[in-house]
Amino acid sequence: MNIFPVGDGRYLEMSNGGTAVFVDVLALAVSALAREPWHFRFAALLTLQDQSVMGRGVVGFDLADLDWGDTPQERAAAKEWLLRVLDLALTRHRWEELTYEPPYAEKYLRTYRVMVEAFDPATANVGAEILPAPQDAAMASCVRHRVLDALPYWAGCVFCTAGV
Repeated sequence: MNIFPVGDGRYLEMSNGGTAVFVDVLALAVSALAREPWHFRFAALLTLQDQSVMGRGVVGFDLADLDWGDTPQERAAAKEWLLRVLDLALTRHRWEELTYEPPYAEKYLRTYRVMVEAFDPATANVGAEILPAPQDAAMASCVRHRVLDALPYWAGCVFCTAGV
């Protein structure tokens, strides 16, 4: 099982297959909306949730461990962007390109969206930084799958490493 907590005792727990689907549909949405440095850093964190590389059952991150920004405006903008990503994923953005039907993805996305909506970035754990550094942001795009890939960590996106 993989766990995505929000720092206040609540968490989204998913099977390995559910986590892979969750990461896939988020990768499609993140890649469509990433414009700012924080977005590309979040995209890099998302690529690190690739169980094909990291191992099954060992991924997940706590929203409270992200650097949401130094000012209330930066934190609000980061949270608003993540909510937009979740909203786009909930529209089934590019899901027709998946090689499988994601039966539980919508449930996971809705649950996570409620958790993100309720999360206050001002309560994040200062110094617990798990967001990749700006120089490690996911800036490259996989030409084949048209999503941000895992460079500089490994060559290929979440779809490449899964053999899709």
